[in-house]
Amino acid sequence: MRHRVAGFKLGRTTSHRIAMTRNMAVSVIEHERIITTLPKAKAVKPFIEKLITLAKDPSQHNRRRAFSKLRDKEATQKLFDVLGPRFLERPGGYCRILKLAKRRLGDGGERAILEFVVRTPSEGSAPAE
Repeated sequence: MRHRVAGFKLGRTTSHRIAMTRNMAVSVIEHERIITTLPKAKAVKPFIEKLITLAKDPSQHNRRRAFSKLRDKEATQKLFDVLGPRFLERPGGYCRILKLAKRRLGDGGERAILEFVVRTPSEGSAPAE
C-alpha cells in the first residue's frame, strides 16, 4: 500500500529526477505546452504551479527563488514578465494535463499534454518529446 508516500521517483536517481523536472519546467515555460508521459506530467505539474505562484509577486527575492529552481535566465524572465501577470487573478490551477489516446510506440507508455490553462493564441504546435 502507498499510504503517506509522497512524490514521484520515476525510476531515476535524485539528481537525474531534479534535472529532468527542471528541464521539463523550462520547456513548459518556453513553449507553454509539451507532450510527455503521464507520470512525468503529474510529477512536473506541482513544480510549475508553485513557480507561477511565486511569479505573481514580482519581488527580487521571488525572482532569485525561482531562478534557483529553474537555473535558466530566459525562462525566469518569461515567468515573471509574461506568466505571472497572466495568472494574477487566478487563485491556482494554472496547468492542465490532457491524456492522449495513442500510447508511446517503444514501451507503450501513456502520453499526455501538459499545458497552461490560459495560453496565447499565437502559440504553435507542441514540440516533440
